[in-house]
Amino acid sequence: MTTYYTEDHEWISVEGGTATVGITDYAQAQLGDIVFVELPAPGTNVSKGGEAAVVESVKAASDVFAPVTGTVSEANGALEGDPALVNSAPEGDGWFFKLTLADAAELEGLMNAEGYKAYCDGL
Repeated sequence: MTTYYTEDHEWISVEGGTATVGITDYAQAQLGDIVFVELPAPGTNVSKGGEAAVVESVKAASDVFAPVTGTVSEANGALEGDPALVNSAPEGDGWFFKLTLADAAELEGLMNAEGYKAYCDGL
C-alpha cells in the first residue's frame, strides 16, 4: 500500500486499483473540531482536482478535492454518526471515501510522505 499527498492536504492510499481518500492530520488541525462531513455517494464519478466532499468544523467549511479521477466505491458511513473521527484518526478510521482509479498515472504528480512534510514545514 502506497500513500500520496496533495497540496490541498488530502491523502490517498493506493492498493491495486483501489484508493482510500481522506484529509491529513495537518488539515484537521487547521480546521479544528469537525462537526459535519458530506461524502460522495457510491457510483459518483470524481475528477482529479474536483470537489468530492465537504468537511465542516466549528471554524469553517472546506471542500475536499479528489486527488485522482475515479469512481467512488464506498463512503465512510461511520463519519455520519461520528464526524470527530476525522480529528482523532484523520489518516486511519477518519477516511472519507474509497474509489476505483481511472488512471493510475495521475498518482505521479502527488507527493510522498517526505515531500508532504517538507511542503507543510514551508507553510
